Amino acid sequence: MKNRCAWCGSDPLYVSYHDNEWGVPAHDDRHLFEMLVLEGAQAGLSWLTILRKREQYRRAFDNFDIGKVAAYSDNDVQRLLADAGIVRNRLKIASAIKNARGVLEIQREYGSFDAFVWRFADNLPRQNEWKSLAEIPPRTEQSDLMSKALKKRGFNFVGSTICYAFMQAVGMVNDHTVTCYRNEEVRELGRRTPCFSRQKEAT
Repeated sequence: MKNRCAWCGSDPLYVSYHDNEWGVPAHDDRHLFEMLVLEGAQAGLSWLTILRKREQYRRAFDNFDIGKVAAYSDNDVQRLLADAGIVRNRLKIASAIKNARGVLEIQREYGSFDAFVWRFADNLPRQNEWKSLAEIPPRTEQSDLMSKALKKRGFNFVGSTICYAFMQAVGMVNDHTVTCYRNEEVRELGRRTPCFSRQKEAT
């Protein structure tokens, strides 16, 4: 029996997410946008609820193609509000579209969304050594700064707590507890996975 973080429980979908994705350093803009949308959609709900809706979110939002979502019209908003497979919250749907437009602006300015968000981790995954779930903070100074920067650019559903959950999800921090078998595996991925700046240097 593998020791895992206490939060993932025994649901197969949750366990798979924990074992294969949570905390793995991510640098693909489409994936980063997806996680930003899903973390915002989670507000007031459980993450397991969002995971169960994830495939429908991908279908409904054109696989989180940033350009396509940014071009959504009022007709698309109505389509999404009628989609029982996602969280039918008008504000969350509108924020996904608005945030896609914000991501496009960031890409034009920074070259990628990846380059922008990873600045808040100094372009290197932070390796934490929490002994228990209770020690993990809901927000940090870095997530505060990310939230402030995104809000300044007009993003919605990007409070500091949401931003920290995003940072955990995309591997900007390794918050697997020290008793979890994934802690060292993710730590090693952080050593081997180049940050965006090193990726650019290699091309």
